[in-house]
Amino acid sequence: MSDLTQDSDRLIREAQVVRNDNRRGGRHRRIVSIGQGSKRLKRVNWVKRIRNVLIAVFSIWLAGGIAGAMFNGIGFLGVMALLVSTIIAVVVFSSFPKVTIPKRADINKGDTRQLVGKTELWLEHQRPALPPPAAQVVEDMGVQLDALGLQLEAVPQDHPATREVRQLVGETLPEMIDSYRKIPANLRTETRAGATPDQQLTEGLGKISKEIDHVTRQLAEGTLDDLAVKHRYLDYKYGDPADPVT
Repeated sequence: MSDLTQDSDRLIREAQVVRNDNRRGGRHRRIVSIGQGSKRLKRVNWVKRIRNVLIAVFSIWLAGGIAGAMFNGIGFLGVMALLVSTIIAVVVFSSFPKVTIPKRADINKGDTRQLVGKTELWLEHQRPALPPPAAQVVEDMGVQLDALGLQLEAVPQDHPATREVRQLVGETLPEMIDSYRKIPANLRTETRAGATPDQQLTEGLGKISKEIDHVTRQLAEGTLDDLAVKHRYLDYKYGDPADPVT
């Protein structure tokens, strides 16, 4: 009777965890890509996994074939060993290498195509910690970043427009989210200076989103010399790391 009671309590606790997870939007579920850039990075990772699985399985069966030729067969136990080894290889190599989530300091490294993919990948893993309105802005931003990345492919890496975009997407955007995440959870819904940190973050991300769209349109029109990013977006930065709740 005691065992049944313990099992019942355990099932109730597990159900509560699932319920709470659903209420939070399922933050423990598989993280969905917000854009093509992050999808591409994940696809490259899967190609590596599949390659490693094929190499491992081929090596195992090749070794089995050589052993069978040398010893005139490997027998039932040998075949079973091959099957077990194959299963283990598939399980292990289909899980590695893991997708590397870029650190904030590494987002801005590489060309603009890598910048877009790494920013999207980083944003995907920050999204569960954001309030729902801000998380929605981040999700919608994936399409904008994809469009921006396509336009930047035709722009020289040392062009002023590229440098400005790098600062907007690779520095200001992640810094805004980092500043928010440093705020204790119980203070994020307290009103300071007319708005809560949740509201300030959502508003700031919305401005960044509009700026990305503005820059993309100008690049598409070929107006590189009129690109008016400058340092306007520095005003969009959320808070001050030294005083995050003001």
